[in-house]
Amino acid sequence: MTHADITESRLAHFPVTFFATVMGMAGLTLALHAAEMALGLAVALSGAVYAVTVALFAIIGAVYLAKALRHPAEVAAEWRHPVKLAFFPAISISLLLLATAGLPHLPGLSRPLWLLGAGVQAVLTVAVITGWIGTRAFEHGQLSPAWFIPAVGNVVAPIGGAQLGFVDLSWYFMSVGLIFWLVLLTLVFNRLVFHDPMPGRLQPTLVILIAPPAVGFSAWLALVGEVGPAGHILLNSAYFFTLIVAVQMPRIIRLPFAMSFWALSFPFAAVTIASFAYAQVAGSAAHRLIGAGLLAVLVVIIAALVLRTGQAMARGEICRPE
Repeated sequence: MTHADITESRLAHFPVTFFATVMGMAGLTLALHAAEMALGLAVALSGAVYAVTVALFAIIGAVYLAKALRHPAEVAAEWRHPVKLAFFPAISISLLLLATAGLPHLPGLSRPLWLLGAGVQAVLTVAVITGWIGTRAFEHGQLSPAWFIPAVGNVVAPIGGAQLGFVDLSWYFMSVGLIFWLVLLTLVFNRLVFHDPMPGRLQPTLVILIAPPAVGFSAWLALVGEVGPAGHILLNSAYFFTLIVAVQMPRIIRLPFAMSFWALSFPFAAVTIASFAYAQVAGSAAHRLIGAGLLAVLVVIIAALVLRTGQAMARGEICRPE
């Protein structure tokens, strides 16, 4: 096989799950900015990470667009895949996160980015849920916490949307996201408790359990402006799921590396952001300390993921037929 053939094969098998790397880096940007606000630091570091994240999204977006143009059948196969289908909203979530993270750095870019991300998110939410309840039947073994991703995207939207003035639209996304989080939480726990364990490649998606309540807290705060009972429930639910995941982490990190490991990044970023946000609103030194500890863990996770991804790409272990 020639070098050109190898390159074309890797393009054909470039997975939509790569957009999870953008979610993780955008989450790190927002977590660093939250730390800068809570600790009274300059925004230089979050600005630098934001620039890297924008470049990463541009590269991954360009490659995936090339795949869609040259290998549409492969994209269609991903859409029909019971697990990869849930990762398509990672594209719109990335746009929404870039819009939100860009507010302190490139405010003029945030509005069109948010509108684009919100539009794509609305369409993908309907399309994915239609796929779930359509003519084909899914098996219990095909369900995983990755199915939370479409719901998480809806709850991400209000964080930037409320700041940009799209309040009613943000409440729409918040309502849809929270309703489907509760529905999917019941289904996922039924699968985890009463059925066979998830395959090794999907084990890292357990960390996604943290994301909906953690993001939901930040969205609630953006919409309401105060914590209130609902905010306390969301934040403490995020902490509970973080503890559950922490118990599972020693087993998860021993598994062979796959792109699904990037599922570790954004949820930890979300609970870090939520902790700093609560510390700011409530003046809680304890939550500021929790946020600092979680941020340290997040930085280690991102660094390890970048290293492992680079190694896997160099060895040709990614972008190949499964």
